Amino acid sequence: MINIKLFKDYGLKGYTLLEGFPGAGLVGSMACSYIIEKFGMDYIGYIESDFFPPISTIHNGVPMFPARIYKDDGAKMIIIIAEFTIPSNVIYPLSSEILAFVRKYGISRIVSISGMPSVKPTPALYISSPDPAIIKKASSVGIKPIAEGVIAGISAILITNAVQYRIPMVNLLVEVNPQVLDPKYAEIAIGGLNKLLNTNIDLKDLEEEAKEVEARIKSLMKKVKETHTATENAAEATGPSMYA
Repeated sequence: MINIKLFKDYGLKGYTLLEGFPGAGLVGSMACSYIIEKFGMDYIGYIESDFFPPISTIHNGVPMFPARIYKDDGAKMIIIIAEFTIPSNVIYPLSSEILAFVRKYGISRIVSISGMPSVKPTPALYISSPDPAIIKKASSVGIKPIAEGVIAGISAILITNAVQYRIPMVNLLVEVNPQVLDPKYAEIAIGGLNKLLNTNIDLKDLEEEAKEVEARIKSLMKKVKETHTATENAAEATGPSMYA
């Protein structure tokens, strides 16, 4: 069971939804967290699920859901982030809920930021989209369309199903070394966003803030793993339920 909940009913028609769940190189997480901080975006809701790890994240002394939704009215942008790796069995239902959310609120398009594993990453930025007009614009600003390849995870399901509902969808992909978490990856992604969406996101503080995001997500992922292990050990110690 997955629920996307807003604290109140917001007018989001015509907004762009930016998705940056943790993935290869943490590109989406670093980029989206930086944009949230830079714009001073409003925390407007969260995603909950029985399949999510039982954790709460604390920011500035305030406990928060680890999967959250933010918005900025000036940029007409919504961001969905999560501070844990999305379990594989949740990818399909979560994608369906996000698409239903987009349709319900009249959101104009989805932009997903992902890492593309590479042995020797280059500063190149790539794009995948079913919309020829978006591909044409991306090509004109130096973002390379992918002719052949494979996309995985939430981004893959979103872009495949967005076609069915005629929702404009863009997947920005940055070449990354999966073993190295480099703020430069997020800088490349945001630079592409600035060109593609005509935004003006200042990059001067990105390296420092991206390192903080990296450290926070690493710590959370470690705690999620420890919580999962502790839960399994407790279940084994207790033994099977008499009501099983």
